[in-house]
Amino acid sequence: MSKFFTYILYSPNFNKHYFGYTSDLQKRLFYHNSALSTYTKKYLPWELIYFEEFDSRTDAIKREKFFKSYQGYKWLKENNII
Repeated sequence: MSKFFTYILYSPNFNKHYFGYTSDLQKRLFYHNSALSTYTKKYLPWELIYFEEFDSRTDAIKREKFFKSYQGYKWLKENNII
């Protein structure tokens, strides 16, 4: 059974956050730091600052969308994640 992850990256050089989901967290972080993503290549390097694990892709996507919402941003701030 595959696992899925919702993750948050941080670019300390640019004070930027990036939210995403994946089934392979290490490979995805490598991808972002290898300048292979159009958006993230502008803000290298990236650090993984938070992730959550899910049993389904649907749940990981829902959590990613939550993090991108106002309520999600508020929750992340209240929990000292970002």
